Amino acid sequence: MTVTTTVTESAAEGQGRTPIRPYQHYVYAYPHKTAYRELPGTPLLADLWAGESRQALSLYAHIPFCEVRCGFCNLFTRIGAPDGLTGRYLDALERQALAVREALGDAEPPRFANAAFGGGTPTYLEAAELERLCDIAERHMGADLRAIPLSVEASPATATADRLAVLAERGATRLSLGVQSFVAEEARAAVRPQRRSDVEAALSRIRDTAIPVLNIDLIYGIDGQTAASWRVSLDAALAWRPEEIYLYPLYVRPLTGLGRHADPRIADRDWDEARLRRYREGRDHLLARGYEQVSMRMFRRVDAPPQGPDDHACQTDGMIGLGCGARSYTSTVHYSFDYAVNMGQIRSIIDDYTATEDFGRAVHGRVVDEDEARRRHLLQSLLQARGMPVAEYRRRFGSDPYADFPVELDLLAARGWLAEAGDESLRLSAEGLAHSDAIGPGFFSPAVRAAMAEYELK
Repeated sequence: MTVTTTVTESAAEGQGRTPIRPYQHYVYAYPHKTAYRELPGTPLLADLWAGESRQALSLYAHIPFCEVRCGFCNLFTRIGAPDGLTGRYLDALERQALAVREALGDAEPPRFANAAFGGGTPTYLEAAELERLCDIAERHMGADLRAIPLSVEASPATATADRLAVLAERGATRLSLGVQSFVAEEARAAVRPQRRSDVEAALSRIRDTAIPVLNIDLIYGIDGQTAASWRVSLDAALAWRPEEIYLYPLYVRPLTGLGRHADPRIADRDWDEARLRRYREGRDHLLARGYEQVSMRMFRRVDAPPQGPDDHACQTDGMIGLGCGARSYTSTVHYSFDYAVNMGQIRSIIDDYTATEDFGRAVHGRVVDEDEARRRHLLQSLLQARGMPVAEYRRRFGSDPYADFPVELDLLAARGWLAEAGDESLRLSAEGLAHSDAIGPGFFSPAVRAAMAEYELK
């Protein structure tokens, strides 16, 4: 497993024997889903949410369908949806929403601060199905989509005028388009067949809808990518003046399209160095053109409209996930359905989900104790460019981060990866941000590392 390598290399690097590798693990949520297991007794949702605040919840709906699966993708998604599967999936999602809303009760009616539709590709759904998805969120969960930030992921092929019109009318404030590269040869190398003309047409349709925030995803580290071709994609994205741009390093994961065929030597240090060069080139290019850095991956145009609560930082609790690939977070338990990358396993899990009648219990997950909560808060705050206000940590946990994580923070300081480490703020340097995917795993607990290492890929 990746994390086993991380631990070994981190320890060796700390003793000066080998440089640490910069691309180890993208920490978008902690604990990672490969650390989840079947929850003993499959607890009732009503019990898990008893005593939890309902005042600022997040709603996430997962749509696990795509028209094509990119070679680098290790997300929970399947290609196509034959024989009315999307309808059956929405039927199940509606049953789940009703069960969750019943479990939340009415003593403190839930109030949602933000919502997101992800996947997969939510816009794989037809326009009428997107209407139904919004109805489920509003009528059954009580989320006022026109009054809160609503983010939706899309692909160029599915960003059609009728779908975009539904999203705009129902209150979408952010549309994230997975472009990855504007260079045809790079798109093919990443097993993402698309024509630039189709991408540009999709971007034009999105701008015509006047959804306030457009995000464009780009990937660096693709085979054959050069500084010049990387600049082509950056400038093509900037031509649309997107409010946000995400720059993702290419990862080759087990059981993905590229992972099945790649020479293991692809993960050598030359590739690490090439990705770091592309990252720095992309970062500097965007910073020089009116963007600010929010995290290693995220850049926001300085004059972009405010979006309210930052839904990109995951250190808070109160997440309600609908759909078979969604996670839910209470303050003490994270839970979801089973997870897989292999296409056959994904199909089986989706079929099981659509056949489920009783959604009143949590099946897979992980208990988050005080130590794990500290790690989660620190690493997912620290990996934001603004850093972590130390006072917030002290108020929440009644302890000091420097006392709780002395070895980890001393190591970051020794590497020059901390710009600020005082009573007010704990913040990464520019090089620290560049090495976010090496820093995150250093805060995983031994128990989580062991569970991830024991996870059987499927």
